[in-house]
Amino acid sequence: MQETQKDMINRLQKDILRWQGFVPPVADKPGGIGLGPLESAFPNGVFPVGNIHEMVCPTPEQAAATSGLMSGLLAFLMQKGGACLWISTTRKLFPPSLDDFEVQPDRLIFIDVQREKDVLWAMEEALKCEGLAAVIAEVREISFAQSRRLQLAVESSKVTGFLLRNDPRKLGTTTCVARWQITPLPSTVEEELPGVGFPRWQVELLRVRNGNPGSWKLEWVDGHFVPVDEDIMMNELPERKAI
Repeated sequence: MQETQKDMINRLQKDILRWQGFVPPVADKPGGIGLGPLESAFPNGVFPVGNIHEMVCPTPEQAAATSGLMSGLLAFLMQKGGACLWISTTRKLFPPSLDDFEVQPDRLIFIDVQREKDVLWAMEEALKCEGLAAVIAEVREISFAQSRRLQLAVESSKVTGFLLRNDPRKLGTTTCVARWQITPLPSTVEEELPGVGFPRWQVELLRVRNGNPGSWKLEWVDGHFVPVDEDIMMNELPERKAI
């Protein structure tokens, strides 16, 4: 049977995704890292490991929320072993808080450097180490050429990298597989129980290579990401009184 133009385009798209490292999950084998409906935004519906992800943090509140969400991602990325390197010039993460996301703090190695260009150099060298589960670097600015060097490093090692861009001056073009922006959402508590509820985030994928950008609400509950029901959120909002 002669191949139609549509079939040819579909085959070429699958080949291009495979060449870029987006491999679909094997039949009867669970794929993904537990992000639920958000993962459908990525090619083949699978979170792209072995790539560089750009996390945009315009405010300190968003930077803190991003660190929380990334801790949940690390819980899945580090399940099969390996350590994580966290590189920065001004470290703000409180390691014991990682226990809340089922990440053992002693499996994180912190590297503190003086200059931002040293952060990128250290990240590039770390990404070449196949024994690592992930590499995180806090960097404000990055050029296309610098992001390209990072992507070339992970293409052979298959290590997943995250760029935390705190208060960036400009968002230019990069080779990163996705550009994320995380915003904290109010948590809710069980009836008659004190304290605070589970962490919640508004997760936006501003750009996804070969995927579909979008926005989702997620919550971290009992070691898993759980989608937040919009109707439930509306019912939980406090009633506003007229002034």
